[in-house]
Amino acid sequence: MARSQNSFMKKQREKKKQKKKEDKLQRKQERQESSSGELDDMIAYVDEFGNISSTPPEEQDEVTAEDIDQAGTKN
Repeated sequence: MARSQNSFMKKQREKKKQKKKEDKLQRKQERQESSSGELDDMIAYVDEFGNISSTPPEEQDEVTAEDIDQAGTKN
């Protein structure tokens, strides 16, 4: 009798393990599917005035080092 009950318990444990693996795999797939859209929600942009916005800034003119006036430099 102990032998048959032992194998029954083993089968039950294996079923639980298998179900746990399947659930874990399913949760992993759900996370992967939903994570692709979350990255876009986390991106923030900072404009030239230091304000944070969710939209990218419009194209700006490129500033070179020669264009910057350095106050207080001696020539």
